[in-house]
Amino acid sequence: MPKPLYSYRKFWAECFGPAPELPMSREEMDALGWDSCDIIIVTGDAYVDHPSFGMAVIGRVLEAQGYRVGILSQPDWTSAEAFKALGKPNLFFGVAAGNMDSMINRYTADRKRRNDDAYTAGAEGGKRPDRAVIVYSQRLREAYRDVPLVIGSIEASLRRIAHYDYWSDKVRRSILLDSRADILLYGNAERAIIDIAHRLAEGESIHQIRDLRGTAFVRKRIPDQWRVVDSSEIDVIGPVAPPLNPYLDSRTEACANKEEPASEQDAVQVVQPITLMDRKDQRQAVIRIPSYEQVKDDPALYAHASRILHKETNPHNARPLVQAHGDREVWLNPPPIPLQTDELDWVFELPYTRLPHSSYGDARIPAYETIRHSVNIMRGCFGGCTFCSITEHEGRIIQNRSEDSIIREVEKIRDTSPAFTGVISDLGGPTANMWRLACKSRETEAACRKLSCVFPGICKSLQTDQTPLINLYRRAREVEGVKKVLIASGLRYDIAVQTPEYVEELVRHHVGGYLKIAPEHTEEAPLSKMMKPGMGAYDRFREMFEHYSKVAGKKQYLIPYFIAAHPGTRDEDMMNLALWLKQNKYRADQVQTFYPSPMATATAMYHSGKNPLKKVSRSSDSMPTVKKLSQRRLHKAFLRYHDPDNWPELRKALKKMGRADLIGNGKMHLVPPRQPAKRHERVAPSGTQHFATQHNGLPRNPSKRKPR
Repeated sequence: MPKPLYSYRKFWAECFGPAPELPMSREEMDALGWDSCDIIIVTGDAYVDHPSFGMAVIGRVLEAQGYRVGILSQPDWTSAEAFKALGKPNLFFGVAAGNMDSMINRYTADRKRRNDDAYTAGAEGGKRPDRAVIVYSQRLREAYRDVPLVIGSIEASLRRIAHYDYWSDKVRRSILLDSRADILLYGNAERAIIDIAHRLAEGESIHQIRDLRGTAFVRKRIPDQWRVVDSSEIDVIGPVAPPLNPYLDSRTEACANKEEPASEQDAVQVVQPITLMDRKDQRQAVIRIPSYEQVKDDPALYAHASRILHKETNPHNARPLVQAHGDREVWLNPPPIPLQTDELDWVFELPYTRLPHSSYGDARIPAYETIRHSVNIMRGCFGGCTFCSITEHEGRIIQNRSEDSIIREVEKIRDTSPAFTGVISDLGGPTANMWRLACKSRETEAACRKLSCVFPGICKSLQTDQTPLINLYRRAREVEGVKKVLIASGLRYDIAVQTPEYVEELVRHHVGGYLKIAPEHTEEAPLSKMMKPGMGAYDRFREMFEHYSKVAGKKQYLIPYFIAAHPGTRDEDMMNLALWLKQNKYRADQVQTFYPSPMATATAMYHSGKNPLKKVSRSSDSMPTVKKLSQRRLHKAFLRYHDPDNWPELRKALKKMGRADLIGNGKMHLVPPRQPAKRHERVAPSGTQHFATQHNGLPRNPSKRKPR
């Protein structure tokens, strides 16, 4: 086990004690008695000293190790001068784009520029550059060429190897090269950042730090003590098997089944045989994935590289990866070991003010207002949804806080927040109901290479009892001064139905009239590419939700989220989804098309037209991808079938698809044959539920760092 975060010998600057808020100016440093900062964090977000904001977590974690930490929040990137505001740090600069990827933050799924920024004071847009990590790093090199440069955050994490870039529609090289950083930290980086700080403080060169988990760096050649194994040796090119049927209520065999898979699809479910160490050469193995030059020009190799990357994400069995970029090698160490409960408690109970920096005055920061009274109870997600980046960033193993620590944070909100009205807005995290869920066997967990514990069915080795979560909810409700505890994080309804008592507790006490869940689609083809459960699980959850709402005497509604234009989706699939929406009297006010975030499996599908959930070859059948703007608009139009502005396009499409029978004025028709005469005639039929869908593969709560 790695050294606990709180057990390191503290740096000498501990004598200054914790700062009321980390300084953002020389004047604040002077008031603290500092002549310099040991570490300076540059971030694209407004500085909010709250554990839901990455710069605050990393800053307070380093401060607790005894270091003096300064914050450069949203500096003017047009010159290097703004990056000199706090002077030269004694140890290193840490660079982060913020809680969101700067490109996803600024552009819509249709590549249109947004006018606002929820992570900026006053919601002002344009306060951070595109590709913020690269731009900030380049300015820092201009200002202080010799200072070690460490990059992180979700933007760097998801660009650690050659990756498809949706905004330029090409494969870009690793962000390490464009930023000229010394080292990249991916995932939740507390372990790595603490080790780096102490080793630099002891005089070690940043270029000597090559053994830390959760890091990536550039080297000129592979050291002699490593044996290089081509990725094709562990994932032999083979035929593509038929897609899984997500409607099957199947249960997968234990992940630890080490027998040779009988079919290609079985290889997705069981651990891949590791034969590399059986050779006479006992040197450590590093897996070579196709080079930047290869994946840039060959979509099939890109899909293969994506598949290998995702297979090597279990920290207990992952091996290092290396990818050539010209004459240099980008090296990825295995993922970090997840934090233990006492470590996660320590991180979340550091002396955060839970407020924006005082320099912002009364300016609103929308992302903060959303989460200021929420409590993060866990990290990670074993769902494996292919469009989501939470797993790539935080990992599949759930990291849990203790119940006592969570309750202490609830009490702190009650006692210190001037805006607290008695409502805790969320007890959650990347998901609402994975707290304390884990594999039943540590040996099985250590051997498993599955991409999901819940697809196509819930693994027999997964413990799904949600009784501990019920007890947590009850205890939180009993805290004096707390009137209501809401659950706003994304709910895995396929897990929830395994414990009916949990659904009852949730529905009776923790729903504020509406509960948002994400079936994402109704049709088999796109669901199998998303690795999402079929509608059978949704129907079971809906029955429970409606039953317990009725028993409680409450009128409450489910708000389903759906994605348009996901890889694997045909026009017919969207038509069937629209028919389902109409039959169930749902009308989406806002919809979102699939957003190809860097490194996601679905993005590899979008770019390559191949399915990396299975072995990939150049002769593999291509899967449908929705790239043309006109088709993307059509898929969105199907989700908003009720909007008269979409009727001409839908009528045209239905005729082309041979489904003109769906044009008419009856209940079984999708769109009417004629446009309404006046705008005021656009009135929703009685009994139709309106719901807002705003889902782009990102966490719906800004406290989550990750795309979902």
